[in-house]
Amino acid sequence: MGDADKIIARTEASMAAIDADQWDACANPGGSIPYNPFLSHRFLSALETSGSATPETGWQPYHILVEDGRGQIKGCCPAYLKGHSQGEYVFDYGWADAWERAGGRYYPKLQVSVPFTPATGRRLLAMPGPDQQQTEDQIAAALVELTNRLELSSCHLTFLPEDQWTRLGEIGFLQRTDQQFHWEDENYGTFDGFLSALASRKRKNLKKERARAVENDITIEWVTGSDITEDHWDAFFRFYMDTGSRKWGTPYLTRSFFSIIGEEMPEDILLILAKRDGRYIAGALNMIGSATLFGRYWGCTEHHDFLHFEVCYYQAIEFALTRGIKRVEAGAQGAHKLARGYAPNITYSAHYIPNPSFREAVDNYLAAERRHVAADAEMLADHAPFRKTDNDKD
Repeated sequence: MGDADKIIARTEASMAAIDADQWDACANPGGSIPYNPFLSHRFLSALETSGSATPETGWQPYHILVEDGRGQIKGCCPAYLKGHSQGEYVFDYGWADAWERAGGRYYPKLQVSVPFTPATGRRLLAMPGPDQQQTEDQIAAALVELTNRLELSSCHLTFLPEDQWTRLGEIGFLQRTDQQFHWEDENYGTFDGFLSALASRKRKNLKKERARAVENDITIEWVTGSDITEDHWDAFFRFYMDTGSRKWGTPYLTRSFFSIIGEEMPEDILLILAKRDGRYIAGALNMIGSATLFGRYWGCTEHHDFLHFEVCYYQAIEFALTRGIKRVEAGAQGAHKLARGYAPNITYSAHYIPNPSFREAVDNYLAAERRHVAADAEMLADHAPFRKTDNDKD
């Protein structure tokens, strides 16, 4: 076996120490794999250099690299030692409480995810080719080895694509599901085309909501690319801080994070901003993928009926249709999205737990939870706002 054929798995304590081109060749290689901005070296680096995802905030970078004998990265994954369960959106507080009441230590745990980002994406980032599955399995094996070597309670991979979730289940990871609400373009062409697919009463309600949202002389702007300025970020950060303070107590992202991504990846960013009397009063941050528009953060300094729906949901659909983007993920949870054309979609996570008794208890819980999630998604899908027959057009 030559040096090039040797496979070495190791960890790295920061994105800055990882070659950006090699990372991105695994994370966003192009071809049949859609571009995902959250997996890019630039985005993950911004989380660290801005002080948002650091050991001090409970996110200690512990990224996994699988390399050949010449140091060429063949696969990787964003991983963190976590001192808490905040900013993950797949909730395991009950697991932590049960394990610690039994005398164990749940934290730190190993978390494979994009911090503060409940967006679906590959987590086992292997270069495409004949060895892709083998490399993904090597990444998974490295996660298991690291969890065991550090004597951690568990390892968690969240918001996986279904194929990676299935494979991890085959090699012994526990499988968990949840649901989000996503919009899919069924060749609507325009927003009016989307409206025509809705049942008559739902269509009328949606039109009324859109009119009400902007009736106080509110205008809506799309700002992306080089048009985004520090003034835009100042306005948006006020919105983000207001929402974050109310939801989480302490917002996760620092002000500098937004400046960094605005500088490093402006073409991947869409700000949807609402303005009244010459000043911004509300806004939403979206990230632009090749196949998906990811809605992330919303906030406001004035309350107006239905403005949240307009800025976060309807404007996102319009932008996606304009760009030819086929999918909008509007963030975690929110059954109210159903009436706005966003359908229930199953989300996937996988979990490795070394302790046999703890593993068995969690496995039994997850089996029941998966049944509940599937039944709930099926029930909600039956209440989708789309017309059932061609007669419902008026």
